[in-house]
Amino acid sequence: MGDIGLINRIDAGKWAMVAGRDVPWVLARRIERYGDKPFIIWEPFEGDRATWSYAAFGRDVDAIAGRLHERGVRIGDRVLIHLDNSPEFLISWFACARIGAVAVSTNTRSVARDMEYFAEHAGVVGAITSPGFAELVATAAPSLRFLIVTDTDAGTPSTVPDGITHERFSALVVDAPTPPERPVDPMADLGIQFTSGTTSRPKAVLWTHANVVWGMQVNCAHMRLTDDDITQIFLPLFHTNAQSYSMLSTLWSGGTMVIQPRFSTSRFWDVAVRNEVTWTSTIPFCVKAAMSTQIPENHRFRFWGSAVRLPDVEQRLGVSTFGWWGMTETITQGIVGDPDEPCAPLSIGRPAAEYEISVRRPDGSQIGPGESGELFIRGIRGVTLFKEYAGNPEATAASFDADGWFATGDSIIMNDDGDLIFGDRLKDMLKVGAENVAASEIEAVIMATGLAHECAVVAQKHFMLDEVPVAFVIPVPGAGDDVAARVTEACQRDLADFKVPRRVFVVDEMPRSTLEKIAKNELRARLEPITE
Repeated sequence: MGDIGLINRIDAGKWAMVAGRDVPWVLARRIERYGDKPFIIWEPFEGDRATWSYAAFGRDVDAIAGRLHERGVRIGDRVLIHLDNSPEFLISWFACARIGAVAVSTNTRSVARDMEYFAEHAGVVGAITSPGFAELVATAAPSLRFLIVTDTDAGTPSTVPDGITHERFSALVVDAPTPPERPVDPMADLGIQFTSGTTSRPKAVLWTHANVVWGMQVNCAHMRLTDDDITQIFLPLFHTNAQSYSMLSTLWSGGTMVIQPRFSTSRFWDVAVRNEVTWTSTIPFCVKAAMSTQIPENHRFRFWGSAVRLPDVEQRLGVSTFGWWGMTETITQGIVGDPDEPCAPLSIGRPAAEYEISVRRPDGSQIGPGESGELFIRGIRGVTLFKEYAGNPEATAASFDADGWFATGDSIIMNDDGDLIFGDRLKDMLKVGAENVAASEIEAVIMATGLAHECAVVAQKHFMLDEVPVAFVIPVPGAGDDVAARVTEACQRDLADFKVPRRVFVVDEMPRSTLEKIAKNELRARLEPITE
């Protein structure tokens, strides 16, 4: 059961939101209440659309949960879910929750090096994936007890390569054994997502059931969601935004979610109109793409949640927009706009009532209007903030100060009215589309080639993706004339595509700052924004 010492530190109001509740408890209550109401509408790019009612979804979850238990998965065991957006992702995630296993959801743009690390670090016992990723997963985790593979790649017909031992997901749903019941345990471990930090390897952010039950309620309060709401999900479900803000909020509200494999400019409006979608969580890249096409007059959107408030979108669409700030470690939004009382254009909102927020000057004092500082957030680990970085107690301890404040590494600006604006990442991070990328991870790959005496990776502004990585390299003597091409080739092999430097500049020296550190701000200043 849970950590009683931790529970005793939680104030009564917060504990009341999660006490006696976990994810299977919430799902069971929604099935009782909504039964045949659509919970999931699947809109694949190929093949037929399909609908799961709350009751039908619950039956499939129980089936896969029973099969996982049949294969030896027990409370606390970790199961890798390496899937693009699909009904199978949702069923698998909730099936793990049903039997007390931990769902390890991983980025499907990962390469072999990433997958080997994810599987080993998380200690997964089995995996669920699609045909296109089956070989990658099987090779990265050769000691898996089982490998379950879906029939398609998120709706697209596909086959598993020869020689890979696996079971078909669709066959396991039929005549499955009933999963065992277990006591409701809010403090049980639930899910792991890997998030980039300033170290060269991603950290495994561990959520509890209490985290999720807390987060889904807070999300619904922030967005004023009801059971009449229908959301369109195209951001990846392996990330917090879609997983918490959209999927879990819909469960708590009793609404409906329309799932697409990924964002598609050409399909966005057709899907939205056909399904009478009322809201979506989106990012600047998708906003720009959706607004570049013909906007139908008969859409039913009432708001878009985004990184910042967007008055231009409000005017063209006739909907509310509001910004928010959150991270995997916070589960929900620590800073959020108000749909009924709009903040300033391009702001992320104001501190959420559910958290303590502190924006500090370098001397530790609080900023005032017109100033910027580093963002800290305080809550209860395992309930309002993540439990820990799994397998990395040193990183967990280093992220909190003596008073329990979590250092986000983000810079925040306060305008004259008190609205907050995202400034920059104080950590050496890039924001590539919706992905956080550690410059140090790319630099480690470059240095491992043996071609570089020194290197630096910085962000170049990009009109659609916000930023893209660019590398500057001082080659070792005798490296040859093709250093840039060979560095690029190594990055393409060992990094996910969004982490591969857009350009590699071979230089004789680097600009220097205090203590001879590379002056990355000067390198960034050399790069003209990519505007098309």
